[in-house]
Amino acid sequence: MLLKLRLHFFTAACLLGLLSLPVLLASCGGNGTSADQASSKTGTPTTGNVTGPEPRVDSVFVIRTMQADARFKAQERWARKFYRERQFRLGWFRQHQLVPQATTFLSVVDKAKDDGLDPKRYDTKKITDMLVQLKSVGPDTARRNQLERKLDVTLSGSYFAWASDYYRGVANPRDTRNDAWKVKRNKIKLDHALMTILRERESTYPYYDFAPLHPEYNNLKKALALLRARQAAGGWPTLSGTTHLKPGDVLPVVGLLRQRLLGTENSGPAPAATARPVNNVSSPAATTYDPALVEAVRSFQQDLGLPPTGLVSGETLRELNVPIHERINQVILNMERWRWLPKKFEPDYLIVNIPEYRLRVYEKGKEALTMRVIVGKTLTATPVFSDKMEYVVLAPYWNVPYSIIDKELRPKLVADPGYLNRLDMEVVKGYGRKATIIDPATIDWANVTQDNFKYTVRRRPGPKNDLGDVKFIFPNSNDIYLHDTPHDELFSQTKRNFSHGCVRVEEPIKLATYLLRKDPNWSQQTIQDTIAQRREKYITLKQKLPVYLVYLTAWADANGHPHFRDDIYGHDKALAKEYFD
Repeated sequence: MLLKLRLHFFTAACLLGLLSLPVLLASCGGNGTSADQASSKTGTPTTGNVTGPEPRVDSVFVIRTMQADARFKAQERWARKFYRERQFRLGWFRQHQLVPQATTFLSVVDKAKDDGLDPKRYDTKKITDMLVQLKSVGPDTARRNQLERKLDVTLSGSYFAWASDYYRGVANPRDTRNDAWKVKRNKIKLDHALMTILRERESTYPYYDFAPLHPEYNNLKKALALLRARQAAGGWPTLSGTTHLKPGDVLPVVGLLRQRLLGTENSGPAPAATARPVNNVSSPAATTYDPALVEAVRSFQQDLGLPPTGLVSGETLRELNVPIHERINQVILNMERWRWLPKKFEPDYLIVNIPEYRLRVYEKGKEALTMRVIVGKTLTATPVFSDKMEYVVLAPYWNVPYSIIDKELRPKLVADPGYLNRLDMEVVKGYGRKATIIDPATIDWANVTQDNFKYTVRRRPGPKNDLGDVKFIFPNSNDIYLHDTPHDELFSQTKRNFSHGCVRVEEPIKLATYLLRKDPNWSQQTIQDTIAQRREKYITLKQKLPVYLVYLTAWADANGHPHFRDDIYGHDKALAKEYFD
């Protein structure tokens, strides 16, 4: 392993050293004289001025070069687009000299591990070998031109392979293995991104800086660096599975808890996260579960979405004992999901993070509203997708699924058709305003099947209605929507995956008031008055609101301080098999 690391370091050093040759790093449009002068001052050898027409490639050459490397095959279409658009001129050379962006790009690739990526996927070893050949080619113009062509396309292939992973994701979210993710895709055009890097095209996105598209990604990158630093310093200890701690307890395990959360077994101020643990500390102060450590536990519990009780047992103990390498992988997987998201969100949008059980509304890029939500159970998981909200429905009917009609209602209705009325339900034919009420006594409930039942059973608006007072519709093939619930007590639970797939919101009136705030016909009072009439009312939003239902089990603040949530649907586990294997 040590030998591999040394070889990797040597390769990277050689690569950057070769690219630092002034003759190779002349700026676009520069001449060789200043490069030679700079070289003579530093003592760096040069190949001298190179003259003659700049070589070009053709489509056959581009395809052949890309297909020759298994790492680049998938990126062939981007290379063809890139070179076709520039009439097959070289991209990384100006007057036979490599542009400075080549050095920048290769240094970025060398640090790809910082983004949870594998530098070996981008084949910089081949580039290193070609740079050595280019340096020693001498006056052989034909040989040099051929090397320039091959190096140029190889650099492009390496960039497209890296940019595809960095901006679009290593795993394909539309792959059958990740079919749970149906959020609209990042549509970045990699050929345009490369043209931006080479200063041949303007863009509002930070391609030139090789920077991420979302600050949330960068926050996770900081968290990854901090976790790896902690891992390099020895990681964190595992507490006994029988641990039970309450404030004031004096037990040896407190030293391990202090080391786990504060990086030392000593009481007092916490040292740097990378400090090595202090061993054999058994003083009363070190083994006392004191207020400072209790506060650290409460902060940890909040970071994990747990009740901040300060008690160490059960769920808190389980989270404390998650190995550091698993947390590192969890951060990397969620960095990957940020690559799948659109390259930017709309100024106004609504987003639900399913594992966090939380909804947020953004207005002009800033959080305007947030509330707790209830999401689907494991067997009826809330799908991950995006759409646009179009309607707010006040005092909605609830259409009873046929599965409930068949298993729960039909046996009772055979004996007593009036049972429906006591449930505040009715049978109708047709939909919307054209729906007509049908007497349940006229239906042969004993012989009803899903194929021959041509009616709808629905619950009337009111306090018993399963959708509560408000429903928010963004039409989609999953038949998923946001809605109120008569069971407000469930929002006090820490883990709130109780629904059949739809998302129940904690403050529906507040959300409806916000969504209709620009409509003079609606205020909180008129909304409540309409609900009180118990007559279903559809309101079309004047402007559709983008809605994102996403699945993020890790995120971090601007300082890289991480937050984690449980993988309630197993999506992390499924993605890990593809990403790490």
